[in-house]
Amino acid sequence: MQNSKNTIGKNMKRLRVEKSISQDRLSKLADLSLNTVVTVESGANENPTIDTLTKIANGLGVGVDDLIRN
Repeated sequence: MQNSKNTIGKNMKRLRVEKSISQDRLSKLADLSLNTVVTVESGANENPTIDTLTKIANGLGVGVDDLIRN
């Protein structure tokens, strides 16, 4: 999966902004640290675990596929 970090981060930010959810709020909704949310969204975490992606997707009310699709 080429550029997956960019794809995940971009999709995550787009969905989060569309839903008017701050990174801090998403961290609480997803039961993750704010640092985890920031690093995944920025692409600094190039390989988030499926557990992390699932929590983020659940926090955003979307499927994991919505985060990883190009």
